Formats: sequence, structure tokens, C-alpha cells
Amino acid sequence: MGNTKSYYAVIFTNTRTNLDDGYAEMAQQMEDLARLQPGFIDFESARDEIGISISYWETLDDIAKWKANVSHKFAQDRGKKDWYTWYKTRICLVEREYEFVKSEAE
Repeated sequence: MGNTKSYYAVIFTNTRTNLDDGYAEMAQQMEDLARLQPGFIDFESARDEIGISISYWETLDDIAKWKANVSHKFAQDRGKKDWYTWYKTRICLVEREYEFVKSEAE
């Protein structure tokens, strides 16, 4: 990301049901669709005992528009019905970032 100005992170943590029935496909569709939205910056996710997906956005308004997206609303409803036993969404202001990247010479 390498961004020096503040931005927002939407952190979605969840536990899944045993039903897969199109989950991976829907998750990929939602990531692809989010990447097309105004203000989208990046996306990261991991799954083990809990799932963690983080999307990064320029403004709170961009996040609100993504939450209200018709296709995203459909995926949210399907998640509540079929895929999640629990989830929590957190919206955080990222004021600073730094990273480490190991060079091939090391």
C-alpha cells in the first residue's frame, strides 16, 4: 500500500457454518466487485479457526456506498442465512503504516 495519508480499514471477522455451497465463488466475486468501487485501496484475507478479511478505503462515504451495493447486500444476506455462525465488522482509521520486505540478497 505505501500510503502516507490516512485511510480506513474495514475488518470483517467471522466463523463459518459447515455449508460451502458457493462461498468461495461469492467471496471472489465480492472482492473483484469491491476492487471496482470508488475509494477502494486494497484487500487482504486469511482463514483458519476464524476468517479475517480486511478491505481498505479512502473515506467513510466510500465504505457506506460499498455496504449498500446491491450485489454486496445479496452476499451479506446469503452469508447470514448460509455461511456464518458469527461475524463482527470493525471500521478503523489507519493513521500510519510501515512494512518490512526481505530482500533476496539476505
